[in-house]
This record gives sequence, C-alpha cells and structure tokens, in this order.
Amino acid sequence: MFDAKSDGAAVAERPHHAPADHPAVKPARVGVLLANLGTPDATDYWSMRRYLNEFLSDRRVIDYSPWIWQPLLQLIILSKRPFSSGEAYRSIWNTEADESPLMTITKDQTNAIAATLKARYGDDVRVDFCMRYGNPSTESKVREMVEAGCRKILFFPLYPHYAGATSATANDQFFRALMKEKWQPVARVVPPYYDEPAYIDALAQSIERAYAAKENRPDILVCSYHGVPKRYLEEGDPYHCQCQKTTRLLMERLGWDKTEIKTTFQSRFGPEEWLQPYTVEEVARLAEAGKKRIAVCAPAFSADCIETLEEINEEIRESFEEAGGEEFTYIPCLNDDTAHIEALSGVIGENLKGWL
Repeated sequence: MFDAKSDGAAVAERPHHAPADHPAVKPARVGVLLANLGTPDATDYWSMRRYLNEFLSDRRVIDYSPWIWQPLLQLIILSKRPFSSGEAYRSIWNTEADESPLMTITKDQTNAIAATLKARYGDDVRVDFCMRYGNPSTESKVREMVEAGCRKILFFPLYPHYAGATSATANDQFFRALMKEKWQPVARVVPPYYDEPAYIDALAQSIERAYAAKENRPDILVCSYHGVPKRYLEEGDPYHCQCQKTTRLLMERLGWDKTEIKTTFQSRFGPEEWLQPYTVEEVARLAEAGKKRIAVCAPAFSADCIETLEEINEEIRESFEEAGGEEFTYIPCLNDDTAHIEALSGVIGENLKGWL
C-alpha cells in the first residue's frame, strides 16, 4: 500500500511544554479513506456465506422486517446462494493474487491516488481504502488512521451516484467507527460526483477509445446502472435521477443524439418491481428490434466487479446473443485509468480545501 508518509516516519513525541509523563502523540495528518462495496475473502462456501450474510443483513440493502427477512435469509437463501455466488466469483477470480478483481483494482486506485496526492501535498496526507462488507473493514481502517495521527479524515465512498444502499450505508459504517474513537477525528464525507465534468470526460474517453477500436460501430450504447427497488425512488432516493443525468451529460459530451444511447438497470433481486428497463431484458429487445451490434458500459461502478465482469459480460451478453444479437462489446469500468484517477483526485482536492 502506498502511503504519502509511512508510519515509521511519523514519530510520536511528547508535546512541547507537556509534563514528562505525558503520552507521546504522533504529528497531525489528514487521512483520505476510500470506500467500496466489498468482496469475499475467498470463493468457498463459508467465505461466501460470511460475506453474503453481512451484505444481505444490512437494513439499507434489504429493508424488510428482520422478523420476516432473517429466517428466510438464514434458513433458505444462505443455504444455497453461497454455492452459486462462489461459482460466479471463481469465474472472474484473480488467481495470481488470490483475490477478487474488485480488491485488485481498488488497491491500484488507492496507490495511484496516493501518488497523485503526495505530489500535490507532500507528506501531510495518508491514503488508504476500506470495504463496507468484508475486509479490510471500515472500523479497522479508521482505527489505523487515528493511530497514525490523522486528526482529520475525508471519507470517500467510490460511488458516482448516491443511493441509500451504497453511499448511505458506507457513511453509516464510517460514522459507527468514529463513535468508538476516544479522540474522534474531524470528518468530512465526499458527496456523489455523477455530474462532475472530469468524471463525465473520463467516461467519454473510455467509450471513444472502445468505439475507435471497433471495425463496425455499435448500433447503440447501453449504460447499465445497478438497480434498486422502484419503491426507493418513490420514497425519495435520488439515485434514478442522478443516473439519468449522467447518461444525458455523457450523450452531450460525446455529441450524440438520443437514438445512440440508452439507460438501463441491472441486478434485480427479490419479488418487487425495480427501476426499469431491466438490462437483461432490454438487450434482448434491442437485438429483436434489429440492433445487432451493441456496446454496454457501467457508469455507476468505479471498478469492475462481479456485477460487471460476470453479470454484464456473461449473463447479459448471453441474453443479447440468444435473442439474435451478433456483436456484444463490454466497455470496462474506469478502474485505474489515468483520466479516472485525475477525476477522483480532483474531487478529493475540492473536498480537502481548508484542511491543507
């Protein structure tokens, strides 16, 4: 892990003018803590079960009454789903590093952002990452930052769009971790950046590169966002509106018209209606309507993960091809692309103003 100032260099000392028996205190620093969804530690049954139990027990994710949901989860879902989820993870697992692609990419993003911030701020910033579910936990990383002398922490959920089931639950966990600190650091939370010009430009550049590499231009670009129940929109969650705005800004930046780009939603779970159109159904409809070449990108994901590498590039691709589609192009997430790192670092810089 890149650190703008190693713990070894930040020597704890007794404060000036303090009595001789005063405990040593490390020099004050600013922490930047990136946060993503999470990943199982391995693909075996028990690793998957621990991860899924933590994820699906989150009331921000599944808000049904625990009296109804927990028996269903513990007795039925978690007896079967770890097997299928483990198989899906094994199909994309980074076997060399023995970790999920999300973990590998998040490490790369953290190192790149740390290097950028070090060049900008010198040795005053510590950059690290945590996961909402699984390891490294939010609580453990907050504890490490406090022990390293971070008197101020900027918490950055790596979700361009706000949703209660993503940004809010990450923030909840961060605040719970702060509650356990004796000397609680000053904290800021980075807001969603779905309309940030540098983020839109990074998206556009990735699409332009993908299209330039194609012999035949795709008939349409499908922007597939992670879904949430439609009820959440009706209850005030702004996610749907922010996704629609990202697509519109991307279309304008690319200089396209509405016939060349479409917003859809993936990863439906449970019996109730979710945001529509559903990606898996829409790509089949497009194929049947004569759109034989499509490209799919996932603007809501800052890093490729199970929902993009397995769901989009395998399940959704299969739906398109079975309906008569001929050429399916998945455009990877921005990951540690230089323009993406610059965009994220710019967002961080704006939110650090007044601290450095």
